[in-house]
This record gives sequence, C-alpha cells and structure tokens, in this order.
Amino acid sequence: MEFAKGEPEGETEAGTEAGTEAGGTGSEAGAEVEPGTTRPGGRTARVRAAVLRAAGDVLAERGFAHLDLADVARRAGVGKTTVYRRWGTVTGLVTDLLSDMAQQSVPRTETGSLLGDLTANTRLVARTLADPRQGALFKAVIAAATCDAKAAEALHGFYAVRVEEWAPCVARAAARGEVPEGTDAHEVVRAASAPLYYRLLTTTLPLDEAAADRAATAAVVAARAGAYVRNP
Repeated sequence: MEFAKGEPEGETEAGTEAGTEAGGTGSEAGAEVEPGTTRPGGRTARVRAAVLRAAGDVLAERGFAHLDLADVARRAGVGKTTVYRRWGTVTGLVTDLLSDMAQQSVPRTETGSLLGDLTANTRLVARTLADPRQGALFKAVIAAATCDAKAAEALHGFYAVRVEEWAPCVARAAARGEVPEGTDAHEVVRAASAPLYYRLLTTTLPLDEAAADRAATAAVVAARAGAYVRNP
C-alpha cells in the first residue's frame, strides 16, 4: 500500500496448522493470540508474510467484500486453522496488513526546504497509487472503510502513522521561518497528498509527477499564507 518499500515476501508452508508455525515445536498450541499479533522471527514471520501478501492480492483483485480467510489461507499455502486462530476476522487481517505496511513504509525525505520535502512525499504517494496492484488495493480498503467501522479504524491508524512520519518536515520548516509559527504540521502533510487521493477516486487522470508536484506546491503556498495555523 501507500509508501511501502515493497510487498512482503510470501513463502508457502503447506499443511501448517495451529501450534506448528513457531519453529515447528508446537509451543503455540492452544495459546491465546490477539488477531493480527505475531511472535517475531522464524516460521511465524514467514507465515505472516505469506498470509499478508495473499490478503493484499485478494483485496487488489476482488475487493474487501470477497476477502475470505479460508481463501487467503489457501493462497498463502498455510492451514486455515492458523489463519482463523491468529487473525480471527477479515477486519483483523486488514488491520494487520495496514500495520505491516505502515512499519515497512519508506521513511521521510528531508531536502532542506518544505517544498522539496513535500514534493518527495507527493511523488511517493503518486507512484504508489499509480501502481496497478497498490492503487487497486487502496481503493478496496478505502471502500471498506466507508461501511465497516473496524476497517475505517485500521485505515485511520495507518495514515496516522504515515502523517506522523512526515510531520517533522513541516515543524523544521516553521523553525526555519518558511511557514508561520503555529502551523499545524499534520494538516499540511494531509493537504499535500489529498489531491492525489481525490484524483485516484474520482477521475481517470494520470497520477504522475506533474500532479504530485502541483499538490506539493499548493500545500506549501497555502501553508506560507497561514492557512494551516492553529486557532488560538
């Protein structure tokens, strides 16, 4: 999804069932695990990567309405008991997918100017949304968020992480005097990428560098004019 360095490296694991994926010792058998949580390393990490990749494939190909845990397990080459026990529901799986993507996303770029920083951000967003798989996946999750409260919460959490990652660029710009003191850094970051999501969801216009550069420039001009200064 957006800002991702790359997709998880899926590895198949035929016949994996509950209690066998952590190094094959059976130490997890019967353990209570929150949906989407995972113990680090080894076979557990490989199973998670394969399942999240499969979930992303289904979302991109067929949308949230067709996301089914048994189908995801089959695609990932793992036992469906493992998937049901660990993630519990499709929204639990989507939540973990978004969490994983937020963790793997490209870190912010700092160029020394707000325009340079936000341009790096918007070009990254545009490349992601223009990607056939990633763009379709985003549309599916956004659609799910409009009718499923847990999917919406997961999507909001993903963007909270990404906005927080880029907000220091605006804070540093304020310290340099590029934008007024009291500028809401989070609002500026949101404003920079918003036109690109609008273009994705409402038009067939290309998500290219020109669109990305315009979005960044517009956000910077508005920020310099004080449009995002917090109310006292």
